Amino acid sequence: METKDMMMTSMSTMDKEENGGELDKGREEIEGQEEETQQENGRLVLADGLGDRGPKSLTSGSGQQVSNGYTTSTPQSPREGSAPGSAAGAAPGPTGGTGLTGPLGGLRTLVVQQTSLERPRETWSKKMDFLLSVIGYAVDLGNVWRFPYICYQNGGGAFLLPYLLMAVFGGVPLFYMELALGQFHRSGCISIWKHICPIFKGIGFAICIIALYIAFYYNTIMAWALYYLLSSFRPTLPWTTCTNSWNTANCNHYLSSDHNVSWSNSSTSPAEEFYTRHVLQVHLSPGLHQLGSISWQLALCLLFIFTIVYFSIWKGVKTSGKVVWVTATFPYLVLLVLLIRGATLPGAWRGVVFYLKPDWEKLLSTTVWIDAAAQIFFSLGPGFGVLLAFASYNPFHNNCYKDALVTSSVNCLTSFLSGFVIFTVLGYMAEMRKQNVDDVAKDAGPSLLFIIYAEAIANMPAATFFAIIFFLMIIMLGLDSTFAGLEGVITAMLDEFPHFLAKRREWFVLGLVCVCYLGALSTLTYGGAFVVKLFEEYATGPAVITVVLLEVIAVSWFYGTNRFCNDIQVMLGFYPGGFWRVCWVAICPCFLLFIIISFLAFPPEVKLFHYQYPSWTTVLGYCIGVSSFICVPAYMVYHLLNSKGTFKQRLLKSITPQPSTDNHRDLFVTNAI
Repeated sequence: METKDMMMTSMSTMDKEENGGELDKGREEIEGQEEETQQENGRLVLADGLGDRGPKSLTSGSGQQVSNGYTTSTPQSPREGSAPGSAAGAAPGPTGGTGLTGPLGGLRTLVVQQTSLERPRETWSKKMDFLLSVIGYAVDLGNVWRFPYICYQNGGGAFLLPYLLMAVFGGVPLFYMELALGQFHRSGCISIWKHICPIFKGIGFAICIIALYIAFYYNTIMAWALYYLLSSFRPTLPWTTCTNSWNTANCNHYLSSDHNVSWSNSSTSPAEEFYTRHVLQVHLSPGLHQLGSISWQLALCLLFIFTIVYFSIWKGVKTSGKVVWVTATFPYLVLLVLLIRGATLPGAWRGVVFYLKPDWEKLLSTTVWIDAAAQIFFSLGPGFGVLLAFASYNPFHNNCYKDALVTSSVNCLTSFLSGFVIFTVLGYMAEMRKQNVDDVAKDAGPSLLFIIYAEAIANMPAATFFAIIFFLMIIMLGLDSTFAGLEGVITAMLDEFPHFLAKRREWFVLGLVCVCYLGALSTLTYGGAFVVKLFEEYATGPAVITVVLLEVIAVSWFYGTNRFCNDIQVMLGFYPGGFWRVCWVAICPCFLLFIIISFLAFPPEVKLFHYQYPSWTTVLGYCIGVSSFICVPAYMVYHLLNSKGTFKQRLLKSITPQPSTDNHRDLFVTNAI
């Protein structure tokens, strides 16, 4: 639909007594033109001492400053009502609470409002919908299995010091930055770059590709959990005994109640054989060079997972915001139940001591600091386009600063709580097996949940009940992150191609879900677990860190920290403190560079189920990762070649932000004498 815009102006001064006549004259002109402008969809805004929360200076070198507006013509919050100093009788416009400081002395403020006939941007139904969506995205499966393992491996309680330092100086500032960017510019991760630094638009495309790679393997873990859930609806859990068709002669059920059981290095537990030989069937695949056939059971489980995902996000945040009331809160209820149950088990104290006992000497190792930085980064999840997308549906004056502090704190506390849930059970397993806790907790990643924890549940009273709620929790933790990851891609594409996709959202989401399902087929094969590990370690981790490093540089050094802080002041009414500015300019780039260099200097040793990944798989993983962020330099070259003028003019145009015009109105505030 072609947009018709009508611009009208009004001149006002701060001193009503001296300039009252001029103000009355301006009002008369407006009233005389009101009939004419109704058909043109115009709306006049009188600016007479707008707010008192604006940036310290609204004038630039050219005497013009551009500020973003809102998505609807009605005020979105009490702050968006009429300005305190507006002229009597003037109709309050939607600019009435933007917090722009009135001009000094003899300066006059010219406010021109451009109103678009395009469909207004969707918003969250409630503030809690947004908070639960962000919390559900940040709190994922990694909080349950990765943090406890990383914590005890790197000094127990001593690890909390580098973890908190990395959170304060690296993770939270990046989290806050993305929420503020998304809320101010009201755009997804692709179209937002024309308002920040157009030449970096390739970052948005890279984020979308990384999100697809993650969707290819992340949902497979939920398919495993769903298989476990369906297998739990029986009196005796199938991973309890060694008499099943998938068991081998090495299977031994060794707990304190099992007498006359000899355990050797070649022995395996029934839970391990159920996971590796029945669910994954990795024994039928020699490695990545021969993945084998697709498991039809897992294919059906994944199809069911993607069906839930589709009907949760197909209508936008209005529907997904309702679903997260269940998927984001249920895991906390289950964690509380499991914590109480675990604390009452014999030997639970052994696991807690092992989890929290500080080993201060390990803080001298660089590995501990690398793990702390990587853990907080992937836990909070900046750089995936999700925070930009979610924040873009907020009211313009929403306090995203407070949201960032609350949600990031909840995320870190959840990780810490998960450690108690896991290690009380590991202490119980060590007590039953008469082993040390470190011998029981040697497995990391999904194996910790699907082998060790599943076996512990099988040996508890009411095992069926605890198995059902535990694997339901795993599924819901994963669903939240999947909703968020795909919503980041959907928002980005709809904002970039609004005329083509806006009215076809349901079909676009269906196509996206189908692509993700087809891309995940390789992870459903007999060797699919090897593919999941490859994607997780090499293909997505280094790529997303590199993309976020470029994002921070683009915002802080090209768009400018001062301009970004002025944007925040227009939204929130206060200027970010020196701590945040220093973090965005220097500390966060160094934080991300530290992780990248550490990864390159000390690449992870990838090993799974006694399968040592050959060197060519490392190259393959890096190539998959590079295929995502190669969009960044490729778009830079494309943008420069397709611009007009000399090279200097092209470059200047490529780094100059454009005023926002998509799906909402803009305010152009000019100070004139």
